[in-house]
Amino acid sequence: MTSLQQLMSPVRRAVDDYKMIKSGDKIAVGLSGGKDSVAMLSALAGLKRFYPESFDIIAIRIDAGLEYDKAQEEGLRLYAESLGITYHVEKTEIYQVVFEERKEKNPCSLCANMRRGALNQTAKKLGCNKVALGHHADDLIETFFLSMIYEGRLSTFHPVTYLSKADLTVIRPMIYVKESMIKSFMKDKPILVNPCPVDKHTQREEVKTTIFELSKKYPLIKDNLFNALTNDDRHNLFKKP
Repeated sequence: MTSLQQLMSPVRRAVDDYKMIKSGDKIAVGLSGGKDSVAMLSALAGLKRFYPESFDIIAIRIDAGLEYDKAQEEGLRLYAESLGITYHVEKTEIYQVVFEERKEKNPCSLCANMRRGALNQTAKKLGCNKVALGHHADDLIETFFLSMIYEGRLSTFHPVTYLSKADLTVIRPMIYVKESMIKSFMKDKPILVNPCPVDKHTQREEVKTTIFELSKKYPLIKDNLFNALTNDDRHNLFKKP
């Protein structure tokens, strides 16, 4: 099983490489309750104890209006508090808007945008200047595939992004962490099971399955794709004169 120290190592490296954290930062950790966000909260709470740049953390869970398991909710709150982290739940009506009022056939994009908006607004309300999201190395690769397949673009997300409209900086401290490491670390940690009716039936899930199948034939495909995306070297990509 992956230890906290093993998880913190690539997180510390990413934070250092991309200068994600500075003294005085108040970081809102987007805590969905899934494995990725709980692992990130654990790593940042551990990093906070010894990192040379002093920073504060608050865990923010956006309640989209779904029916969550009460025992799991309580376990998540207790876990955050055991790490010495303030835990805040922001109630919203995102589910009602997306599924009941608008009846979206492809709800994921709108739901994600509304959840990000709610997270950013709550972070500002609570005095945060940064928001930490739990995207990991596998997410980086999957987002690249999604962009190519469905948008016809070579694009993915950045480790650090400043949002001028919100006056917030988004950081992704787990960018170097493989999903397999997160799964191993989370074996004895509390999670909040996602009750969304379209969970596991998304374009991202299809891409994840495609990459998994490719990795059977090309075992190094994930490592090579990750290196290609994070390497500054770019060759023979078309650019109009």
